[in-house]
Amino acid sequence: MKSLAAETPADLMPSRKHWKARLALGFADDAGTTRLVERAHHGPLLVQKPLYPEGPQICHTIVVHPPGGVVGGDELAITANVGANANAFITTPGAAKWYRANGYVAHQDIQLDIQAGASLEWLPQETIFFNAAQVQLDQSVILASDARYIGWEILCFGRTASGESFDAGKIVQRTSIRRGGKLLWYEQGDMRGASASMTSPLGLRDSTVCATLLAVGDAVPAALLQQIRECTASAAAGAGWTGATQMKQLCVVRFLGHSSEIAKQVMTQAWQLLRPAIVGRAAVTPRIWHT
Repeated sequence: MKSLAAETPADLMPSRKHWKARLALGFADDAGTTRLVERAHHGPLLVQKPLYPEGPQICHTIVVHPPGGVVGGDELAITANVGANANAFITTPGAAKWYRANGYVAHQDIQLDIQAGASLEWLPQETIFFNAAQVQLDQSVILASDARYIGWEILCFGRTASGESFDAGKIVQRTSIRRGGKLLWYEQGDMRGASASMTSPLGLRDSTVCATLLAVGDAVPAALLQQIRECTASAAAGAGWTGATQMKQLCVVRFLGHSSEIAKQVMTQAWQLLRPAIVGRAAVTPRIWHT
């Protein structure tokens, strides 16, 4: 593992108050084995050794942020390049925590590039926004015309288990997906505590947890889409709203509710059903999700 410190310009070095951390990952196919060929980092973002719980064809990696939380002014940047015919699975060891604002905005920028015949699953654990957090999130996914992708996000507004609500603060989010040079998905949100974007039926419907799964590949058969709708509704057990939509090359699964645990169950259920159709493999749940 090499450090970027020696090649990092002065304006990217951390001040006494803020971290500017970067992580660059590269995966390549080596005669049927996917290898982690790049893991350059600067600041508190890193991965440990590559893992192969499913055999050599797919490389699992766990992105670690040692501070455990992000404060205002911190900037996190992650890039992942999955080379032709390689297969990668990226997750995190636990929830990401974004603390209340300290007069600065915290940023996260994620750039994912999946090349011809390759697949990437980007499945981090939940993100928790403390009350009064000020956060900007940007994610861009670029796929070759035959590349495949499954990604999700589970967003929790306020620490409801501690009696905290998200009645102040601002979360700005942008997500885009392109495949074969064509824009498949572009979504942006500006969610402010106690605003209409949080309370309106056209927004988060007064929910404290929202989750979205996006799967790009061959169109999902109608029977499978119906199964996803039924199974995710069952997983929500009446404690939230679920939905699934197929839009040509992209399938979207949504959840709105008040429980991060139920959100994870809904997203996991959808992933388990979609994975064989999109990636061509049965779902193998990472051990880190159970620790």
